Amino acid sequence: MQELDAQFWMTIVILAGIAAALLRDLARPDLIFLSGLAILLVLGVITPADAFAGFSNSAVLAVGALFVVAAGIEETGAVRAFDRMLFGSSMDLRWVLARVMLPTAGLSAFINNTPIVAMLTPRIQHWAQRVGVAPSKLLIPLSYAAIAGGMVTLIGTSTNIIVSGMLVEVGMPALGLFDMAGIGLAAVVSVIGFFTLTGFRLLPDRGITPTVEEGLGEYLFEVRVGADAPMIGQTIEHAGLRALRDAYLVHVQRQEHMLSAIPDLVLFEGDTLTFTGKAPMLEELLRRPGLERSVPLVEERLPRTRPLFDAVVSDTSNLVGTSLRDEHFRERYGAAVLAIQRRHERVLGPLGRVTIKAGDLLIIEANEGFDKRWNTSRSEFYLVTPRRADEAKRLNKKAPIALAILIAMVLAIGLRLLPVISAAFLAALAMIATGCLSLRMARRALNLEVLVLIAAALGLGQAVASTGLTTLLADFLLALSGLGVMAALMGLYVTTNMLTELVTHKAAAVLMLPVALTMAAELGVEPKAFALTVSVAAAASFMTPVGYHTNLMVMAAGEYRVRDYLRVGAPVSLIVMTAATLVIFFTWVA
Repeated sequence: MQELDAQFWMTIVILAGIAAALLRDLARPDLIFLSGLAILLVLGVITPADAFAGFSNSAVLAVGALFVVAAGIEETGAVRAFDRMLFGSSMDLRWVLARVMLPTAGLSAFINNTPIVAMLTPRIQHWAQRVGVAPSKLLIPLSYAAIAGGMVTLIGTSTNIIVSGMLVEVGMPALGLFDMAGIGLAAVVSVIGFFTLTGFRLLPDRGITPTVEEGLGEYLFEVRVGADAPMIGQTIEHAGLRALRDAYLVHVQRQEHMLSAIPDLVLFEGDTLTFTGKAPMLEELLRRPGLERSVPLVEERLPRTRPLFDAVVSDTSNLVGTSLRDEHFRERYGAAVLAIQRRHERVLGPLGRVTIKAGDLLIIEANEGFDKRWNTSRSEFYLVTPRRADEAKRLNKKAPIALAILIAMVLAIGLRLLPVISAAFLAALAMIATGCLSLRMARRALNLEVLVLIAAALGLGQAVASTGLTTLLADFLLALSGLGVMAALMGLYVTTNMLTELVTHKAAAVLMLPVALTMAAELGVEPKAFALTVSVAAAASFMTPVGYHTNLMVMAAGEYRVRDYLRVGAPVSLIVMTAATLVIFFTWVA
C-alpha cells in the first residue's frame, strides 16, 4: 500500500475544507475552488503547470463555446417552435407530464439544459395558470427530464465534455457524440416512465401558482415615510399599519436605530418600515399617501413606473453571502430590489442588509431588457422573467438560422468530421456572424464562473492523482466490490453521486474520473465503462435542490421544499442508477 505522506493529508484537508465551504455557502463555488487550488500550489502539492493546465483544457473551451451556441438558440426564441408539442389540450396529468418531459429531454440532448429550463419554466407556469394545473406537478419533472436528456449525447451536459477531455489528456480516445446514447435513452425512458406510471403521485400539490397580482408567497419588502405623509406623528396602530390583511410590520428603522414595531410607536419622517407578506401588498402600501419606495430609482429622470422582474439568485452570483447594500446592487446591476423571498424561511432584517442566499427570489424594478441582459449569462441569476406573461420572448426571423447552425454542429460532431471543440467554436462564431447573437451578448453568455470552476477542479484533480488519493479510493471501492464488476460500477456510481451533492457535478466528475480509470485498470475491463459511469453519476443529481442548478432554478417557481426533492428524487436516483449501470455493464463489460 502506498505510504501516505504530508502532501496526501494536506490534499485531504483542503478537499474537506472545500466541501464544508460549499455546504455553508461561504463564497461562490469558483472562488472556493480557486482558493483551494491556490493553497495547494503554495504548499507545493502541485506544480504551477499542473495547477493551471485546466485553463487550456479543450473541455473548458468547448463548454464556453457551447454557452454561446445555447445563447443564440435562446435569443432567437427558437425553442418556441416546440410549444405546440409541449402544451396540448389534454388535462390528464400523466399525459401532460409526458408531453412536457419528452421534448425537454430531446432538446437537452443537444442544448445545454440550463437555458432549456430557464426558457420553459415561465411558459409552463403561465400555461399551468391558464388551464388550472399546479406548477408543482410539472416543474420537478421538467428539471429531471432536462438532466436525463443531457445524458444522451456528448454535448448534452458539461460533465460529458469534461470526462471526454480528460480521457484525451491521458492518451485515450475521446467520447463520440452518441457513445452514451444507450445510457441516456435508458435514463430518459426510466424517468418519464416512472412519473407517468406512479411517480406523479409523489409530486406535491401546492395549488395554482398565483397570478402576478396575487403574488408568490411571503416576501420581505420596505417602504419609507415621506416628507408630507399624513401619518407623521401618528402611532403605528392609528396609521392603520398594525393589522394589515396580507403583510406584517416587522420593525421600523430610524436612522441607525432598529425599533420594534409596537402599536404605540410614533412614526417620523424618513422612517423605513420593513414588512413581510404577500408581494401585492407592496404596491398597495405605495398607493397610500405619504409612503414611498425605500430604494430610489437608479436614474431619477426615468418614469416612476418601470417593469418588474422575478430573478432567482444563482449559486455563482456575487450576491451570495453578501447584502444588497454591500454589493452596491443599484449601481452594479442598474436596478432596484423591491422585495426578497426565501422559500419556507422567513427573511428578517432591513432589506439592504439581508444576507442573500442561492435560490432567493428577488422582485426587481429595472429598465426594459433587464431580463435579456442577465439571461445570456447564468452566473448571477439562474432565471430572470418579466412579471407579465405577455413579455415572453417571441420567435424571430433568425430562429431557423440558429437551428440550422445547431444541426450542422451536431452533424459535424456525430459524423466525426470535426472534434467537439472545433465544431462548437465554429458554431459559436456562426451565431455571431449571422446576427443570431450580438458580440456583446456572446461575451455575456460566457459563464466565466462555471469555466473557472471547471478549470480549477481540473487542477485539484491533478493533486488528487499525484498524492495517491486516487489509488487509495479506487482500492477502497474495489475492496467493497467483491461481488464483481457490476458491484464495482455501482460503488463508483454511488460515490460519485454522493460527491456531486457536496462539490457540484462538474467537480465530482473531475475528481472521480482518475479513480474510475484506476479501477478499470485493476479489474482489466474497458475503461470507457467506468468513465461513462462517472459522467452519468455526476450529472444524475435528483435528491437535493443544490446538487444540480436546474433543480434550484425551479424551486421557487414550484414552491418546493427540500424534502420534496428527497421524496421524489430518491426513487428516481435508484431507477436511473440501475438502468445506467445495467446498460454500461452489458454494453462494455459482459
